[in-house]
Amino acid sequence: MASMTILSLASATPSTSPCPPKKEIGGLSFGQTLRKDGGDIFLKGKSANRVTMAVAAINTSRFEGVTMAPPDPILGVSDAFRADTNDLKLNLGVGAYRTEELQPYVLKVVKKVENLMLEKGDNKEYLPIEGLAAFNKATAELMFGADSPVIREGRVATVQGLSGTGSLRLAAAFIQRYFPDAKALISSPTWGNHKNIFNDARVFFSEYRYYDPKTVGLDFDGMIADIKAAPDGSFVLLHGCAHNPTGIDPTPEQWEKIADVIQEKNHIPFFDVAYQGFASGSLDEDASSVRLFVERGMEILVAQSYSKNLGLYAERIGAINGEKPVEEARTPMYSNPPVHGARIVANVVGDPTLFSEWKEEMQLMAGRIKGVRQKLFDNLSEKDKSGKDWSFILRQIGMFSYTGLNKAQSDNMTNKWHVYMTKDGRISLAGLSLAKCEYLADAIIDSFHNVS
Repeated sequence: MASMTILSLASATPSTSPCPPKKEIGGLSFGQTLRKDGGDIFLKGKSANRVTMAVAAINTSRFEGVTMAPPDPILGVSDAFRADTNDLKLNLGVGAYRTEELQPYVLKVVKKVENLMLEKGDNKEYLPIEGLAAFNKATAELMFGADSPVIREGRVATVQGLSGTGSLRLAAAFIQRYFPDAKALISSPTWGNHKNIFNDARVFFSEYRYYDPKTVGLDFDGMIADIKAAPDGSFVLLHGCAHNPTGIDPTPEQWEKIADVIQEKNHIPFFDVAYQGFASGSLDEDASSVRLFVERGMEILVAQSYSKNLGLYAERIGAINGEKPVEEARTPMYSNPPVHGARIVANVVGDPTLFSEWKEEMQLMAGRIKGVRQKLFDNLSEKDKSGKDWSFILRQIGMFSYTGLNKAQSDNMTNKWHVYMTKDGRISLAGLSLAKCEYLADAIIDSFHNVS
C-alpha cells in the first residue's frame, strides 16, 4: 500500500488578538468612570460620586450596526408545523430519526450505557484539549477500520469536536491558518451550514456541480469537470455517504474516478461523514469511500458525527481526523469538549456486547427508513397515471430524499397538504411512517402535476 500522510490537525485557530487600546476622548479613556479627585471609582469596592461628563451625546447603541442572523430555515419549518392544528400534518423538514409512531427515539443501548455510567459514578472533571482518549481511539477505528495500517501504525490524530458542525469548523479554521491561499470546493447543493462554516472561517470556496435536475440524479460529468478545473491543491468537501440534501451518492466505480481526479490534481479530500452506519445499516459500507482514499495513500481530513447513528443529537459529539503530528502546537477554539456523550460512544464501541447491540439498532433504524422509501415509491408508482418514473427515490440513500419539487410545488405541499419540508424539495424520510406514505404520495403527485 502506498504511504499515507494525513494532514496535521495541530493548532486549528489563530491565537486571540490582544485587546485594542481604549479610545481617547479629551484625554480620557472612553468608557472610563472617574471620581472627582481623578481616581477610578472601582477601587477596592469603595464608592464615590461620579463626574457628569459631556463628552458626546450618544443617542444610538454602539452595537446598532450588528445585523440579526437569518433564521434557521429548518427551525422555521418546525415552528410552522407546531402551529398547524390539522391532524394530517407531517413534519418532513427536520433531519432527526422518528419511530413508526413519529416520536423521537433514544437508542436502547444508549439508555443502558447511561445507567452503567451512573452506577460507576464517573466524575465531571475537564477533559484534555483533544478530548476523551477512549473516544478518540474508538472513533478513529470506526472510520478507518481497526485493522487499517494507519491505525496500527499510529498515524491518525483524532480531536474530539462539537458534533459534525464543530468538527467541520475546527477543520475550516485549520485550513485558514495553514493554507490561507487554498480554495475549497463544495457540492451544489450541499448542507446549508457548509457555506456558513467556510464563510465564518474566511475560507474562499466555490461550488462543483453535483445534482442534475433533469434526472434527479448525480451530475457526474459536471462534478468531474469542476474538480479538474479547480486550482491544484484545493480542498474538496465530499459527503462520505448519504449526501445531504439529495440522498444521491456516487457508485463505487464513480468514487474510483473521483479519487483519480483528486489525486491527479493534488487536491485534498475533506470528508464530512454524518451518517456512518445510519445510511446502509453497515458501519463498514458507509465508510468505504473514505477508506478508498486512505488506501491510495492520499492526504485527507475527515469530520464525524454521532448525532444520527447513536441518536446523540443534543450531546454534540463528533471528531475531526488528520495526521498525527510529530510536535503538537495547540491553539484550540475552546479549552475542552463535552464528556458525557464521548463516554457513551467510548463505552458502546469498547464493549463487544454493547457494540453488537448498537449495530442491531442501527440496522433497524436504517431498515425502517428503507421501508418507508420503498412504500413511498410503490404508492407514487401506483397512483401516478402519467407514466412518470419515480425510481430515483429508490436510487437515493439515507434519511433524505430530493423529490425534484420546486419552491412553488413545495409551498403547495405545505399550504394545501400540511406537509412541512424545506423549499428545495428535500424531505426527511426519517419523519415519515408507513401509514402516512399514501397521503404523502397524493400530496407529491398533486404538487408535481398541478403546480408549475
